[in-house]
Amino acid sequence: MTTYFLRRLLLIIPTFLGSTILVFTILQMAPGGPLEQQIQRLQMGAASEGEAAGSFSDIMSGGSQVLPEKALKELKRFYGFDKPIYQRYFMWLGVWPRSIAHRDLEFSPSDTKIEKRVGKNAGKILRVDILRDGENLTVYEKDGSPSLLWKADIEETDEDGTMHGVIYQTEFSGIMTGNLGKSYTYQQDVVEVMKPRFKISLFFGLIGMFLSYIVCIPLGIRKALKHGSPFDFVSSVVIFVTYSIPGWALGGVFLVLFGGGSFWDVFPLGGFRSQMEVWETLSLWGKVVDQLHHAVLPIIAWSIASFTTLTVLMKNSLLEQLSQDYIRTAFAKGISEKRVVWLHAIRNSVIPLASGIGHIIGIVFAGSYLIEKVFNIDGFGRLGFQAVMDRDYPITLAFLVIGVLIRLFGNILSDIALATVDPRIRFK
Repeated sequence: MTTYFLRRLLLIIPTFLGSTILVFTILQMAPGGPLEQQIQRLQMGAASEGEAAGSFSDIMSGGSQVLPEKALKELKRFYGFDKPIYQRYFMWLGVWPRSIAHRDLEFSPSDTKIEKRVGKNAGKILRVDILRDGENLTVYEKDGSPSLLWKADIEETDEDGTMHGVIYQTEFSGIMTGNLGKSYTYQQDVVEVMKPRFKISLFFGLIGMFLSYIVCIPLGIRKALKHGSPFDFVSSVVIFVTYSIPGWALGGVFLVLFGGGSFWDVFPLGGFRSQMEVWETLSLWGKVVDQLHHAVLPIIAWSIASFTTLTVLMKNSLLEQLSQDYIRTAFAKGISEKRVVWLHAIRNSVIPLASGIGHIIGIVFAGSYLIEKVFNIDGFGRLGFQAVMDRDYPITLAFLVIGVLIRLFGNILSDIALATVDPRIRFK
C-alpha cells in the first residue's frame, strides 16, 4: 500500500510540471499580455493629448516618443519580461532567484565604487565596486563582506563612459515557497484575492455535491427496485428533462420565476448574501436564514448537472448487480429481499460512484463561471475566467495550480474510496 501511494504521489510531479509548463509558455507568448495592455493605455493617453503614438512594435523597439527606453525597461522589469521565459518559469516555481527592490545606479568614468541606500525606508547602506576591465559590479555589506542578497548589473554605457545599471535584492520566492504572486488587476497578493472567492465556491459546491449524493443514491435505488413501473417512467422523464437544461440556464429561469420578476418574489435576485450594511445588522440566526435564502437557487443550479448522471448510474449499476449469480444464489438460500439488496447488491452498486468522486470534487473546487455570473456571485470560477480575459497571469497560474493539484489528489481519493467499497481491490 505504501509503495502504491508513493508511486502515485511521485507521478504528481511530472504531471504538474507538464501542465504548468505548457500553460505558462502559452500565457507568456500570447498577444495582449499585461505589458502590451499597459503600453496601449499609454498610447491612448498620448493620443488623447494630441501626441503622435507609434505602433506597438515601434514602442517595443524604443522608437516611439510615447514610451522612453528607460520606462520600457521599467515596465518589462515590473512584469518580469526582462528575463528569458525559462528563467521566468523557474522564478515562478521558486527555484530561481527573482529580483526585487530595484535601485538605479550611475557610475561616472572616474568612479570605482559608490554607496547606495537600499532596503525598507532606505535604511541599509551598500557599497558597489566596479571592475573596469570586465565592467563587473560587486556588492558589499557595510562591514566589507560580499552581500549575499543584493546584486548589481550594468545595463548600458554612454559614449562618455558613464555607466547606468541597477542594484536589486534577490530571493527565492514562488509557488514552492507559498508565494503565488501579486495580481496585476487587484494589486494584491493572489492568496488574498482568491481566499474569499474560494470559500464561496466551496460553500456552494460542497453543499451541492452532498445534496446530489443523498438524493440521487436513494432515488436510483428506488428506480431500480421499481424498474418499469409508472414511478420509474415519470421520474426518468423528469431527470432527463433536467439533464437537457444547463445549470446556468435553469438558474436564469429560476430568477425569472422566483426572483421578483414577472411572477413570484420568493428568493433574492442573486448575490451570495445581503449587502454588507444589511448583513452586519442581522443576528446570528438572521444571518443563517439570509445565507440559506440566497443559496437555494444557486445550489439547485449547481447540482442539477450531476443529478441525472448519478441517478442513472446508481440505477443501472444496481440493476446489473441484481442480475448477477450471487444475488440469485442468495435468494435461493432463502435470504430476505431486503437483506440481499441492502447488504450485498447496494455495496457493489456504489463502486462506479466511488470511482468518480475525485473528478466531482475537482469540479466542485473549480467553481462554475456561468452559474456565478447568472447569480452575480463573486466566486472562484468567475475570478479564474476574468483573470484569463484580463491577462492577469498570477491569478491564472494560481488557478491552474490549485485545479491541477485538486484533480491529482482527487484521483488518489477516488482510489481510496474505491478500495473501501470494493474488497477485491488491493493496493499492490
